[in-house]
Amino acid sequence: MPRLSEVIAALETLWPAARAESWDAVGTVAGDPDQEVTRVLFAVDPVQEIVDEAVKLGADLLVTHHPLYLRGTTTVAATHFKGRVVHTLIKNDIALHVAHTNADTADPGVSDALAGALDLRVTGPLVPDPTDPEGRRGLGRLCALDHPLTVRAFVARAAERLPATAQGIRVAGDPEALVRTVAVSGGSGDSLFGHVRAAGVDAFLTADLRHHPVSEARAHSPLALLDAAHWATEWPWCELAASQLDEISDRHGWDLRVHVSKTVTDPWTAHAASATSDPLGAPN
Repeated sequence: MPRLSEVIAALETLWPAARAESWDAVGTVAGDPDQEVTRVLFAVDPVQEIVDEAVKLGADLLVTHHPLYLRGTTTVAATHFKGRVVHTLIKNDIALHVAHTNADTADPGVSDALAGALDLRVTGPLVPDPTDPEGRRGLGRLCALDHPLTVRAFVARAAERLPATAQGIRVAGDPEALVRTVAVSGGSGDSLFGHVRAAGVDAFLTADLRHHPVSEARAHSPLALLDAAHWATEWPWCELAASQLDEISDRHGWDLRVHVSKTVTDPWTAHAASATSDPLGAPN
């Protein structure tokens, strides 16, 4: 069985910490470098529910996309929910490793997994990484559909292919407009509107879209916007990352057992469609 340090070294080849944004907190959060690793669990969020799942599974390593301590801390006391996560990990000899923005821009990365889930053909990064001479790494992905779909049909595909959440998928745009090219970005994406407009795509699928950026984007062009749940747009990466580690394990003869959590950790739990007696405008 490999030691944790060996597995982490392999993960670093996929998502080097040096490629994370300066504000990010990636890498190993907890774990003894000399401990043996036999079972690994991938998930989006390092929350208590996921850590408890890792304990039940008998995992030695939990790999998450989101950091546990993004802004730092002065305590890991179990009186705080993040402290309880740390205590549970250490008591059960479970290491925690984070790949966040370094996984977003990787080749393949978070947005490649999102495109794959939607059966889109990736043509390149939305925001290329200037340090990549091959032009494959970067934030977001530009994609093409094999056959044009209406916005309505493309939204239906996204709703079917992405994990179900309370939010579902919000749409801004003409439902009957044709979609041939798409930009996708796993996680929060409304800071990328300038790049999306410059790319001239027909639709943009991402998460956490806000009122004013969407309003301004719609005023600029007929671009269709699809706003999915943050967790749902990043969960496909867990399956991609697990398959990458499986391949590494096979190559090294490690015989790791690699799992993907299917626990929904999207924080929204319910959704009620609006109902108004006045179809012409907002209620007074």
